[in-house]
Amino acid sequence: MGPHPAVAAIRLAVRRVLHDILTDHPLGAGGGTAEPAAPAAGHPHARPPSPLVLVACSGGADSMALASALAFEAPRLGVRAGGITIDHGLQSGSDLRAEEVVLRLRALGLDPVESAAVTVGRAGGPEAAARDARYAALDAAAARHGAAAVLLGHTRDDQAETVLLGLARGSGIRSLSGMAAVSGADGRYRRPFLQLDRQTARKACLVQSLPVWDDPHNCDPAYTRSRLRHEGLPALEKALGKGVVEALARTAQLSRDDADALDTWARQAETGVRDASGRLECAKLYALPPAVRRRILRRVAIEAGAPAGALFARHIEEIDRLITGWRGQGAINLPGRVVAQRQGGRLVIRQG
Repeated sequence: MGPHPAVAAIRLAVRRVLHDILTDHPLGAGGGTAEPAAPAAGHPHARPPSPLVLVACSGGADSMALASALAFEAPRLGVRAGGITIDHGLQSGSDLRAEEVVLRLRALGLDPVESAAVTVGRAGGPEAAARDARYAALDAAAARHGAAAVLLGHTRDDQAETVLLGLARGSGIRSLSGMAAVSGADGRYRRPFLQLDRQTARKACLVQSLPVWDDPHNCDPAYTRSRLRHEGLPALEKALGKGVVEALARTAQLSRDDADALDTWARQAETGVRDASGRLECAKLYALPPAVRRRILRRVAIEAGAPAGALFARHIEEIDRLITGWRGQGAINLPGRVVAQRQGGRLVIRQG
């Protein structure tokens, strides 16, 4: 008799991602079983060690299910598996909970396992600040251990919430793309569960008797995502019927495909709108579709020094008016002390 369907689903999702990681790793795709012992270091036929994959685990159902699936699948594919938990220090006893998660990960057979304490700032609000601190710690851990990848437990439900948050911000198609299955430097972050719902992960923990911790912040109405999860999405499902989460996740994938295609078009078109000295020609920019033109403007502004996180749609629209609505207006001030101005039919974007 095989494993419970929920357990089989999470293991299959992780197995697929590990195969992708092995394909990207210098050792190649490997095989379906663990590697034989490698010759001693210095031996003429010595091979580099098998890739290390870390799981980021909060102790919640999603990440515990992910950790259990990684612990099961990694040895079968010749992959080393470790884990890391982040102590954000935002709740009383968070350090003790982090220690408990470390013990649970080690009990699954993961190694290395560590806890990283971070200091959460205030920039961008509490949720964004915690996210920034968490990813900085994960990046540092991956670099320290030489990890080929870090697995994250985001589910289809998380994806649906991310799409709705992007829609509320009115940030364009890239915001509607939600979270990528692969992201970060050199594809470091992998999200195996984006096609699985939250209940599947929780059920997998239940049938495996895995203890989980439910973060009270996930039910705190002070947080936007919590209100969306417990009030917004249920209201949408009540009004529109079941299937809203699946539809939003599908929208994310379709939007990502479109956004990626437009980004590629913009990169290819940028060379053709520059003159011999490399300056942007307004007439040629004007001839491009707005979605392509604005992507070029955004990239050039970032390259000039404007922080990507502070460069909003309204900034790009103002630059765009220098091309589409030219009336002799003055320079546009952008974040990062970057200035955009039109000079003799050319668009100049540089630090002022």
